Order: sequence, then C-alpha cells, then structure tokens
Amino acid sequence: MIPMNNIGQVERATQNRIVALFRGQLKYTYLGNREERADNSNIEDIEVSKYLSSCGYNDTLIACALDKLRATANNYSESLYTNNQNVYKLLRYGIGVVENAGENNQQVQMIDWKNLDR
Repeated sequence: MIPMNNIGQVERATQNRIVALFRGQLKYTYLGNREERADNSNIEDIEVSKYLSSCGYNDTLIACALDKLRATANNYSESLYTNNQNVYKLLRYGIGVVENAGENNQQVQMIDWKNLDR
C-alpha cells in the first residue's frame, strides 16, 4: 500500500512516463504542465479551434462543437466515468451540430481518423 503523502509523487511519475511515450514514440507536441494555470481546462479551445479551422470547419460549427464537447465533459449530473465515455464517443464519432435553425445536422470530426498525422 502506498502512503498518502507519496500518492502525488507516484501519480507525477506515471504522468511523466505517459508524456515521454506521447512525445517520443507518438511524436505529439507537449504543451507543458498546465495544472497551475488560471482557467485550466482539459479542453484547449484555442488549439482545438485552430485544428478544426485547418480542417475546413467555419467558426460557427467550431463554436457549436466546442460547446457540446464542454457540456459533455462537465456534465455534473453524470459520473466522471459516464462523462469520459460520452466524451470518447464525441471524439471517436464526431459531434453533430446545426449551423442555422432549420438546417441539417453536420458532423464535426474532432479527430481525423483517416489521417492520424493531422
């Protein structure tokens, strides 16, 4: 059993190994440790908006998709486990949004599964 005062150290060591995996083997860009940042969030609106814009989505679709993603991630009437499952579904299958009233639903793909280098 791990003493309570070592839990943070063990968690940090695990996070460091995951960061090394993502940076080294998967070639992800590390944005840094952001735990002490004001308005810290697990959803980086600016980075996601840049990416979605580069995929051809307009500002309205991006804003609607981010709103749905945030609402799903921060749904306080559900458990963390359920929220994580629901966020995964949005990331995996896309987020259905309507740009203007009366128009058809459009899928905003948060991850380009056919071109994972993106």
